[in-house]
Amino acid sequence: MKLNKLWAALALAGLAIGGAQAKEGGDQYPNGAETWLAGAVPPPGNYFINYFGYYSGDLVDGGGNKVPGAGVDAWFNAFRFVQTTEHKILGGNWGWHVIVPVVHQDVNIGFGGKSKLGLGDITVNPFILSWHTKNWHWAAALDINLPTGAYKSGDPRTSIGANYWSVEPIFAFTYMGDTGWEVSAKFMYNIKTSNKDFRPAPGAPKMKYSSGDEFHMDYLVGKRFGPWGVGLSGYYLKQTTNDKVNGQTIPAGPGGAWSAGRKGEVFAIGPSVTYTNKQGVHFIGQWHHEAEAENRFKGDKFWFKLIMPL
Repeated sequence: MKLNKLWAALALAGLAIGGAQAKEGGDQYPNGAETWLAGAVPPPGNYFINYFGYYSGDLVDGGGNKVPGAGVDAWFNAFRFVQTTEHKILGGNWGWHVIVPVVHQDVNIGFGGKSKLGLGDITVNPFILSWHTKNWHWAAALDINLPTGAYKSGDPRTSIGANYWSVEPIFAFTYMGDTGWEVSAKFMYNIKTSNKDFRPAPGAPKMKYSSGDEFHMDYLVGKRFGPWGVGLSGYYLKQTTNDKVNGQTIPAGPGGAWSAGRKGEVFAIGPSVTYTNKQGVHFIGQWHHEAEAENRFKGDKFWFKLIMPL
């Protein structure tokens, strides 16, 4: 495969899907998942959290322009178990969690579309510390993302997983004012290993693709009225290092449409509503519109989240 054709193939065929997102390697974390109470880890006990959502978007290049014939529609459901213990470390409660996602996606990246249903990349976190005061709540944690999702080298249309390991330091906080206002944010930095089973197209030789590390955050500003709450929430992601193939930074695409290094960026915002019943079960519904994006998919994400004690 000639070099110029290789880079063109990388622009499309190398855009693996993960968690209903795009760019090579996908997003193992579903951006926008933690808005209300992002930093308020629940008190000691066992909890079940369910995330159900739908994402639809079109691939955009480094200038934010749509790439013809490239898009994704995906349904996803993630099951999360959280345990907070009475054990104290540095004054904070120690806890842990595990997240198991299931994804159904329909992907078209320019040479036909395919559908896939399967397990996504599982997340484990053996280290969550949480602290609480009257109005402030905050937490520090370390997620480990496992390459458990379905992956087919050379065909991202049937790949759900990213096919690499990653670790993610986390800091989150929540401010809950006496008048019902809430401000929450979760800050993350994703550090990736390489995908050594990458092919830019079916039948091409295997290559080592190193996706760039990323800073990303979820956020919310909302107001509570008794058991109800309404607000604006969303997420921001900025890739901080370049994508590389066999140790070389991917150059700019033809005509400069694809930026060198394929650094992805996205900003999303939308309305969010929450309700808490007398049994302490939380319901959250939200719509996140990706207003700006580069070098990845740009679209809309609809969420329904359930948090309940066990």
